[in-house]
Amino acid sequence: MYSYNYNVSFVLMTMITAMIIMTISTNIVLSLGMVGALSIVRFRTAVKDPLDIVYMFWAISAGIACGAKLYPIAFTGSAAVGLALVWMSGRKIREQPYLFIIRHTEKAADDIRTRLRRMTYHLKSKTVRNDFIELTLEIRLRDDNTAFVNEFSAIDGVIDVALINYTGDYAQ
Repeated sequence: MYSYNYNVSFVLMTMITAMIIMTISTNIVLSLGMVGALSIVRFRTAVKDPLDIVYMFWAISAGIACGAKLYPIAFTGSAAVGLALVWMSGRKIREQPYLFIIRHTEKAADDIRTRLRRMTYHLKSKTVRNDFIELTLEIRLRDDNTAFVNEFSAIDGVIDVALINYTGDYAQ
């Protein structure tokens, strides 16, 4: 599954690292102090979104540049990171990826195939057991209209239907 925030964090962390290097490259004492300062930063809570880490390091790097009285680097670096963040957030993919899981008996297979022909999906896995078949499909939704889940649930022979988005949220 594609994570837009994970890929954006690579670009922004590169810019923030460049800002830190420009700050510490001017003074050996500052660079040694910086290594010590960054080594004591620990995260006790699990960070779920990679962009949260980007914001934390952005604040740390701007603070270090201001503390070293390198205000042009702090201002220019923060402006560049902020503009890149605004530009990239405007390019974000609007379709949300979901995993659509259908567990059904052989009796419902034809009806499910007929309904799936009207949808755009990618088959991720198909598990066939003695008493049921389980399909895992990747679908993309432009809006939050999940009425089709109830339509599939109503098919005679469908045991279970689940819709899971890539962040792990669960809808039924």
